[in-house]
Amino acid sequence: MGPSGCGKSTLLDGLAGRLGSNTRQLGEILINGHKQKLAFGASAYVTQDDTLMTTLTVREAVYYSAQLQLPDSMSMSEKKERAEMTIKEMGLQDAMNTRIGGWGAKGRTVYFGPASEATEFFALNGFPCPTLQNPSDHFLKTINKDFEKDLEKGSDGGIPTEEAIESLKKSYKSSETYQQVQRQVAEICKQDCGTLEMKRSHAGFVTQCLVLTKRSFVNMFRDLGYYWLRLAIYVALAIGLASVFYDVGYSYGSIQARGSLIMFVSSFLTFMAIGGFPSFVEDMKIFERERLNGHYGTGAFVMGNTFSALPFLLVISLIPGAIAYYPTGLQRDAEHFLYFVAVLFACMMLVESLMMIVASMVPNFLMGIITGAGIQGLMILGGGFFRYPNDLPKPFWRYPLYYIAFHKYAYQGLFKNEFEGLTFPRDNAGGPINLRGEEILRDTWQAEMSYSKWVDLAILLGMVALYRILFLVITKTIENVKPIVASFMSARSKQTAQVIVNPFTTPTHGGIIQQS
Repeated sequence: MGPSGCGKSTLLDGLAGRLGSNTRQLGEILINGHKQKLAFGASAYVTQDDTLMTTLTVREAVYYSAQLQLPDSMSMSEKKERAEMTIKEMGLQDAMNTRIGGWGAKGRTVYFGPASEATEFFALNGFPCPTLQNPSDHFLKTINKDFEKDLEKGSDGGIPTEEAIESLKKSYKSSETYQQVQRQVAEICKQDCGTLEMKRSHAGFVTQCLVLTKRSFVNMFRDLGYYWLRLAIYVALAIGLASVFYDVGYSYGSIQARGSLIMFVSSFLTFMAIGGFPSFVEDMKIFERERLNGHYGTGAFVMGNTFSALPFLLVISLIPGAIAYYPTGLQRDAEHFLYFVAVLFACMMLVESLMMIVASMVPNFLMGIITGAGIQGLMILGGGFFRYPNDLPKPFWRYPLYYIAFHKYAYQGLFKNEFEGLTFPRDNAGGPINLRGEEILRDTWQAEMSYSKWVDLAILLGMVALYRILFLVITKTIENVKPIVASFMSARSKQTAQVIVNPFTTPTHGGIIQQS
């Protein structure tokens, strides 16, 4: 036991094999005198800040967890029965259908020894436990700086907490109890212990993907901020576009109007997909916890998140897309409309994939929003609309930004979809009376006419897959590199962390850890 931040949770994380990849662990862990390989199912505990999906009910949260952790050899009914039993054991039957709703690894040891001798140790060092007071509370009050003002008002002469800590620490270091503990540790380290392997099978990859897809879908459906609020805003903007660009016609001026409409849809409508970043950050927190617990890997998470988002992205592409498309007078046949929706869908998927990559590298929520918006802003500038491709400065903007910005392929694909096959009157005399759409694409929008619009769509969909794979690679790389960096940067000093059991229990070894 010890005050907040002294290392209790970190010690338990080490014993449970769930330390973060940026934490370095020294020493050995033994179970009944045997070395333990910290594998999935060997040990676990419920953290004090356990992260759960707030939109799920208690029954759903436990049931999904059971499906993720239990092996495929168990039937669905057996898994459900195990989940129901767990809920009953925790006494949560009455709340099972209710929605859940919405560290600082430098401690100093002031005592580690028999719990029965802790009270005497504090008393001998000038901190006796008052009559009828719980010794545990007294120990914490003595070494917790949060109670410093209360101690100054007390009858013990107002000894500052820091002085009390140093006094206890020095006294313990010079005690026979400390020497005895060191001898016991040394003896344990000399033992040639066999390895105790604890293996436990869990759900297969396909099962993990299916369960995560279903759980994520339920969360997205119930979380108003994930997609539904975006859908409402998209519909409002689509109505605005339909009214501003209503029936643009086929005059010469409609060329610019069509281009502006397409630019707004493929840039600013898709830009707003970053609105789902807060909800995705919460998903990432749950993913990090469950990944450390060995429930599933990064690949299953990516697959589940991708498939669960597809129907929602399709809806917010189709409905606002139809509202903005038909009243404005764009080409009305089904093929052109479906292509328009497909590009809008691919662009939204790309933005969400981009924000997944940002979330994996920028843990801060505000910094993530700013970073994602900044990257998209640069891509929009270099996409070939605000400054035509041939006019872009070659360093950085033309090479490589123009070719890696997905807006290039969205602009050109939608331009080709709209202008190919149309004719417009010229604004000046001389030459042919009509201006062909292919000429506009080549001369005005400077589109690359060597390939069709379907190639642009294929590139967009390929970029979606590439971004998701990049997220997977970055996550795995960070996971593998962090321990190396931490090992290189950290000093080779062994950190000791001990815990004390309740002094009222039977005598055993425990410890008190103080926060610096």
